[in-house]
Amino acid sequence: MRAWFHQRDLAVFQRVAERHWPGAEPVLPRLSRSANHGLLWFGAAAGMAALGSSARSRRAALRGVASLAVASAAINTVGKGAIRRERPIVDLVPVIRQLKRQPFTTSFPSGHAASAAAFATGVALESKGWGAVVAPVALAVAASRVYTGVHYPSDVVAGAALGVGAAFALRGVVPTRGQLPAPGRPPAEAPALPDGRELVVVVNRESGSATAAAAVIRDALPLAETVECAPADLSACLEKAAREGRALGVCGGDGTVNMAAAVAATHGVPLAVFPGGTLNHFAYDLGIETVHETATALTAGDAVRVDLGRFRPGPQGPGGAHGYFLNAFSLGVYPELVRTREHWAPRIGGWPAGVLAAFEALRGARPLTAELQGRRRPLWLLFVGNGLFQRVGPAPGRRHNLADGLLDVRVVHGGRTPGLRLLAAAIAGPLTRSPVHAAVRRRRVKLAGLTPGTPYAYDGEVAHSGEELLIDKLPEALTVYCPMPV
Repeated sequence: MRAWFHQRDLAVFQRVAERHWPGAEPVLPRLSRSANHGLLWFGAAAGMAALGSSARSRRAALRGVASLAVASAAINTVGKGAIRRERPIVDLVPVIRQLKRQPFTTSFPSGHAASAAAFATGVALESKGWGAVVAPVALAVAASRVYTGVHYPSDVVAGAALGVGAAFALRGVVPTRGQLPAPGRPPAEAPALPDGRELVVVVNRESGSATAAAAVIRDALPLAETVECAPADLSACLEKAAREGRALGVCGGDGTVNMAAAVAATHGVPLAVFPGGTLNHFAYDLGIETVHETATALTAGDAVRVDLGRFRPGPQGPGGAHGYFLNAFSLGVYPELVRTREHWAPRIGGWPAGVLAAFEALRGARPLTAELQGRRRPLWLLFVGNGLFQRVGPAPGRRHNLADGLLDVRVVHGGRTPGLRLLAAAIAGPLTRSPVHAAVRRRRVKLAGLTPGTPYAYDGEVAHSGEELLIDKLPEALTVYCPMPV
């Protein structure tokens, strides 16, 4: 049986070698070489992340690379050693097709085919559009391995099957966004505003991709009034827009959306969120990734109620800071990270600035001392989330319920090696306890004994505290336009 299979495999290989393929000679060998060590796919992922206008593109790029890594690990640790098959006789292939450097590893299965299939499948699991773009390239890379004479057809088929399996295995560990349950969404009444009629949208023109998003908003909602504002004028623009429109629209990052949410809740008008920042945590947790999704919700009048986090001075600390948060409030190392990131982002870009800020914050971190729920302790980090954050793979990520009435409180205790402690906190589950990390649910958090001027962060913004802070929630205080799950 094995001999018969090899004969059929060899016969197909010879037919491919003998046949003339118009236009393939200048393309397939180069394409095959470009995929060495995954370089083609790493470049494709970088291009997708840079050119894509949504978080879906970045997720697709990341999942494609991760799937490739899983497939490569399986090929190199198990696949190549399981069946030590010799390479085809390259002399059967015309010299013009042959690779300048012939591979020296065993033939079965094809690592190039596995990487190509894994990357394309991983991308498609997150984005069908990008998957359709990548799939023909992946198919061409797989075919090039037979065309150039370095693999038998069965090597390529087995490698491709392994690559597809690796992508789906990774999905079993780290679900795609489409697999996650829809967030808790108490429905709310909101006026339907087709084409943006009676909607005023305030755009922070210095926030992420907001300027580009503003042009898309004008096309999708031609009757909406769009106002572009500088950061210093945002508060006044939002107040005016809330008074003039039946709904308040906002385009910017989480800090801009935070300001708009406070204004919308105060005036009792629904909020329409258009992703236009670097991270857009709140919009993505609502299931909104594009301008058109918000436009669809506005046209249908689909809206939900969400909780609004609140922080204010304690009873023994009159005056001082107060405000609201949609995503999270934090003390400790994170405010320093935010300040460093905001300083460098205009110079080197948002993501590189985030990496640099994390390094700088951990290198110079010093624990603060505060009284938390009546107990005084050193803290590297206090994180208070507006709603319970669920795990997506090894780290907490998305919120499944935006109106659960709960605060997700996580504490990283003071001590040595803050970097290791923060890593342990990230890996720990949302409700686990460890010597360095604690995570609990609360409806109210009290902080006392703070040094006046201690920095804290909320929704990407940084401010300074008095001696005491109370953190709680206003349940279902905000109405937000949101597309309903089908």
